Amino acid sequence: MMTDQEIAAAAQRIDTAERTGVQTGLLSIAHPAMTMDEAYKVQAALVQRKLAAGRKTIGWKIGLTSKAMQAALQIDTPDSGVLLDDMLFDDGAVIPPDRFIQPRIEAEVAFIMKAPLSGNVSVFDVLNATDYVVPALEILDTRILRVDPVSKKPRTIVDTIADNAANAGIVLGGRAMRPEAVDLRWMGAIVSRNAEVEETGLAAGVLNHPARGIVWLAARLARYGDRIEARQVVLAGSFIRPIEARHGDTITADYGAYGTVSCHFR
Repeated sequence: MMTDQEIAAAAQRIDTAERTGVQTGLLSIAHPAMTMDEAYKVQAALVQRKLAAGRKTIGWKIGLTSKAMQAALQIDTPDSGVLLDDMLFDDGAVIPPDRFIQPRIEAEVAFIMKAPLSGNVSVFDVLNATDYVVPALEILDTRILRVDPVSKKPRTIVDTIADNAANAGIVLGGRAMRPEAVDLRWMGAIVSRNAEVEETGLAAGVLNHPARGIVWLAARLARYGDRIEARQVVLAGSFIRPIEARHGDTITADYGAYGTVSCHFR
């Protein structure tokens, strides 16, 4: 088991990597027996450092919701991270060149809540607690190396969880819609980089319905005495593979009748 000191040290490593732009080594190598629960403790310690520095929690992200991504990491469950106020960008935002280390983009449906959720809830409970849904881009980043340069070992689920589920930014755009007015399984996007289509997908790729990820999140948070709060943003999970965002790239997700959302990386 990791000690409290080891958990705090791991969180500090990730925080330092984010602030300096220099990635840190894999925690799964430094702590080979590290569990998912311990990884979430590192994530919580990392978030506490940010809150102590003046950041505020604005919601949650859910990741690894597709079968393909779960198979790649040899797991059968999603993961989650915390959204903070400095991660939120306006639609069409220009991202400074030194903001992220290795940014990638995913297309998602964002749920903005009007009521809290906790414990064992249903898809219908999620929809009833949702004020509106909106197209979103998630900006991923990796403060922990993707691959160890010596052993060539790729990062594992514990590295991803500890690194706040690779969350780094969120861009909201398009049309805000009441959840009952949209067939969420069929809400999808054509995602382009510099006007060239890179990925397409439907929100049904997220556990067959994007609200199912929020069902999972409510249950997971309840085990730790937490819950989804009213007015929080919840990213339900990506329905495309991550797209590398290079300097000079403009990423645009076209959600058809539901509008577009974009950002530009300087």
